[in-house]
Amino acid sequence: MRIFLSCLLVLSGAAAFSQSGDVSAIKQIYNEELAHGRSYQMLEYLTTTIGARLSGSPGAAAAVEWARHELNNFADSVFLQPVMVPHWIRGQKEIGRVLNSKKRGIVEMNVCALGMSVGTGPAGVTGNVVEVKSFDELKQLGEKNVKGKIVFFNRPMDPTKFNTFEAYGGAVEQRALGPSEAAKYGATGVIVRSMGLNQEDYPHTGGLRYTVNIPKLPAIAISTKHADLLSKILKEEKDIQFYFETHCETLPDAPSYNVVAEIKGSEFPKEIIVVGGHLDSWDLAQGAHDDGAGCVQSMEVLRLFDAIGYKPKRTVRVVLFMNEENGLRGGLEYAKQAELKKEKHIAAIESDNGGFTPRGFTMTAPEAARTRIKSWRPLLEPYGLYNFDNEGGGADIGPLQAQGVPIIGFLPDSQRYFDYHHTREDTIDKVSKRELELGTAAMASLIYLIDQYGLQ
Repeated sequence: MRIFLSCLLVLSGAAAFSQSGDVSAIKQIYNEELAHGRSYQMLEYLTTTIGARLSGSPGAAAAVEWARHELNNFADSVFLQPVMVPHWIRGQKEIGRVLNSKKRGIVEMNVCALGMSVGTGPAGVTGNVVEVKSFDELKQLGEKNVKGKIVFFNRPMDPTKFNTFEAYGGAVEQRALGPSEAAKYGATGVIVRSMGLNQEDYPHTGGLRYTVNIPKLPAIAISTKHADLLSKILKEEKDIQFYFETHCETLPDAPSYNVVAEIKGSEFPKEIIVVGGHLDSWDLAQGAHDDGAGCVQSMEVLRLFDAIGYKPKRTVRVVLFMNEENGLRGGLEYAKQAELKKEKHIAAIESDNGGFTPRGFTMTAPEAARTRIKSWRPLLEPYGLYNFDNEGGGADIGPLQAQGVPIIGFLPDSQRYFDYHHTREDTIDKVSKRELELGTAAMASLIYLIDQYGLQ
């Protein structure tokens, strides 16, 4: 009886929505995107013609101009929002090797510099290696056992976590904060296990944050496969010498832009629904999943509404944020300007979890807004959108939360994301056209519902 009643409630809810035309509108959104969508076409250009887009680079500047030109085709207005961004460059290819293994001789390791790291210069760094899996373990070793050595942080992502972002969160502090923690005890350099779940030959880069008034150590990521090999060698032989060489450097901040485009609301133009992704990417590959996918999905929302003749009641604004990867300057600047202009954002949505099969949306929002979005589940579940229970939004829209804006994150399947995240493998061939388009339609459908009914 309980199951029957639950089904009846869902069906009656769907019927009510159907009477208002929402079922038909969402179907139209999906039909247009799956039959005539341009998400993949835009992503192909962004990733293969422009390519890597690290803040301050020529690629980032080219992406800004491309996005502005593209959005002019289906937005009422497009403008560039200036922002100064960090300008870090990798330089020539990194070297990492074990020098004196008695069993193996010289062992070449696949490594890359962590983003924002200082470089070693041509002299490199050579030293004995001390392996740890936590900051507590490092503290217990103390200066006596760490000074003059290279610290190897080798805590893997937890494979038992079904939510791979939870596994990432449990390991990433060693990348972000490990270099400064090691410097406190006199280390000369840092090696960090890559943030990946599989045995991979290629390293994952990612940003680090140096602590003020602590010496800046050069830091590299090592592939998961070679992290395991290095750990094995250290167990076999105690006095291993490791050498690594990097040529990265940080230049003065560079001028850049958030790209902003919008369709003005027909009834409530001062109420803004913002949707976006970050236009910058790491420099190792094309940034297809991180976050080219999120950018083109957000851009495509405007094209979809234009294509189906939908005139939103509220202003729908797309923001392509600059500098999420190594500074968050774009997100911070956008929130600052929104506050200065006293803009009224009723919702902010971000796609920055890859272009995989849609599962739902995360939310950090008042209970009334969460309840309203969950009430739309009967409309969205036929398209595979069932998960609306988790907290979360997005890094770039996070600063808007302090202004009371409900923040929402697009939630695709996460199982493959960390195979490619921050690596040379994040290329267009890893993106399914079908999955990308389903994500676009999911985001457009949610925005349509928010536009129709608000979140209060």
